[in-house]
Amino acid sequence: MRTTIRKIGNSRVVIIPAALLAACEMGDEVDIRLEGRNLLIEPLKAPRVGWFEGYKPEADGELLAMLPVDEGDEEWVW
Repeated sequence: MRTTIRKIGNSRVVIIPAALLAACEMGDEVDIRLEGRNLLIEPLKAPRVGWFEGYKPEADGELLAMLPVDEGDEEWVW
């Protein structure tokens, strides 16, 4: 697809059609970087999206019960 680079103030703008943005699943923010002499524009990926889906806090008690118990009551020396 061909398009033109337009001038706005001291910057330049490329208009990307909505259908192309939707196909790439791009939102309002993107990551843009230079690779060689090419500009690469990627959708911004939110870190840890869905990280806690399926998390069950009630299972924490079972996991903690499996840990060994510290037999001594003296202070640790570092």
